Amino acid sequence: MKLSIVLSTHAAQFQAVALKGDFAASVAKVAAWGFDGVEVAIRDPALVDSDELARLVSGLDLIVPAIGTGQAWGEEGLSLTSDDEEVRARAIERIRSHVPLAARLDAMIILGLIRGVTPEGQTHQQSMTYLVEAIRECANVAAETGVRFALEPMNRYETDLIHTVAEGMDLIEKVGAENFGLLLDTFHMNIEEPSIEESIRSCGDRIFHVHVADSNRWHPGAGHLDFAAILATLQEVGYEGFISGEFMPVPDPDTAAERSIAFLREL
Repeated sequence: MKLSIVLSTHAAQFQAVALKGDFAASVAKVAAWGFDGVEVAIRDPALVDSDELARLVSGLDLIVPAIGTGQAWGEEGLSLTSDDEEVRARAIERIRSHVPLAARLDAMIILGLIRGVTPEGQTHQQSMTYLVEAIRECANVAAETGVRFALEPMNRYETDLIHTVAEGMDLIEKVGAENFGLLLDTFHMNIEEPSIEESIRSCGDRIFHVHVADSNRWHPGAGHLDFAAILATLQEVGYEGFISGEFMPVPDPDTAAERSIAFLREL
């Protein structure tokens, strides 16, 4: 397993990302701290100089394991389950627009907040139908490129759609695409899963990516989660991907990042 940290290419409202903006300076810090990779959160690929991004990352011998897309929901309200057909179409097109960069970087695309929440007056079942259709379309488009999609089960306070690993596995079956799997996030799992370790065992090779934050959404080691047991279980099921830090910038971004990698490296 390798270590990365989430870095937003632009300023964003989402709080649980320690590093935002000034990409060149931040990615240099990530490399200096000893991370193996940098997960990039990108609202719109059209706003990013992909050549410069690729140059900076490769020049520091870093890997980009994944591209986060949630800011399209947080900043623009794009949602795969909106009751507005135009909004759904724009959300799907935005996800599809990430595919060329993801293919270039050999990165997966994360489906987190962009799934949205069920609008008032729309049934949960209808939202799930929209979600399955949207993911299937995106996965089919990306299949020939080798790009994978990872959906993140999230806690009940942020969405009503897909809270647990079990629900995520059911969604995988409905979508029916080999390049679609799960992103497990320890913060959300601490809220929704009866046992984080058993949930990890239940999805095995469908784990495409892992986010880590402690029980309080601070850096690993700042709360009460048993990361030794979590990492041991991931190793047990054969996970060889990235462990990516997505946590609050507390007490400050640099300190949080440094404490995170020190804690995880020791484990």
